[in-house]
Amino acid sequence: MLCYSKTVDMSQQWPSNCIRHLIHIVVIFLFATHLAHASSQIDVDEDLKHMLGRCRGTDEDYNECMRQVFNDLRAYFTTGVPDYNIKPFDPHRCGYVELRRGDSQGLGSFRLILRNVSEYGWARSEVTKFHADPEDQRIVYAQYFPEKSLEGEYQFVGKMLGTEITRKGHWNLTLFDYSQTTSVRRIGEPGSLIKVHVEVDRIGGMELHVGNLLQGQPLNQLADGVINSMWQLGLPFLKPMINELVSTAFTDIFNESFRHFPLEKFLGTSHSYSF
Repeated sequence: MLCYSKTVDMSQQWPSNCIRHLIHIVVIFLFATHLAHASSQIDVDEDLKHMLGRCRGTDEDYNECMRQVFNDLRAYFTTGVPDYNIKPFDPHRCGYVELRRGDSQGLGSFRLILRNVSEYGWARSEVTKFHADPEDQRIVYAQYFPEKSLEGEYQFVGKMLGTEITRKGHWNLTLFDYSQTTSVRRIGEPGSLIKVHVEVDRIGGMELHVGNLLQGQPLNQLADGVINSMWQLGLPFLKPMINELVSTAFTDIFNESFRHFPLEKFLGTSHSYSF
């Protein structure tokens, strides 16, 4: 009888001990997770403060210093900064951008919609020039990409002399030896809207594929061949549209990620520039 009682006590004690150990493990895990998150937050804050705070607006080499800072920030291009709602830039994504030309009631017009666009290549890019204009709350920087690629879905609706053309499908574009100049301007006080304008400076090479552009696979392959062999002739016509599409997309992206970014938190006390 005594042995039976002991067996019962031990069988009851074993799960009780296991539960206590399990609770201890969970508490330790939660504490370690919180500590790791806090440590990560401190590391990110200190890193950003070190990079952004080392340039002084009154120094002669301020623009060169900021150029180097922009290149140092590439370390965050693939991860973003989640604690400040900054999304990754490589790849960065745009859900919707639209371009219209012509009069829908006139002789010719078209409407181009790009959806679910992903862009790659930012982590390998380099800022080659930087200029800040504090009075106009504007920064302008030139950027070089050895290779930049984009992909997404498109929808095209055009009208020519009363005939309507509708196409949709997948597209992808790769640019080689590519450079662009970006102008970023804050319209108003900190926290107000940001306006972005992107200007294509140079395209050394290009490969473009547009699915379902023409009816049938052989014709699509023919269209790809013509586009990729003759794109330089059409660039003067296409360049303004590329600038508009990219500028519209980046205005949305910059506002989403940087409109409420607390820049002053990371600037040095003698920093005279606020964006």
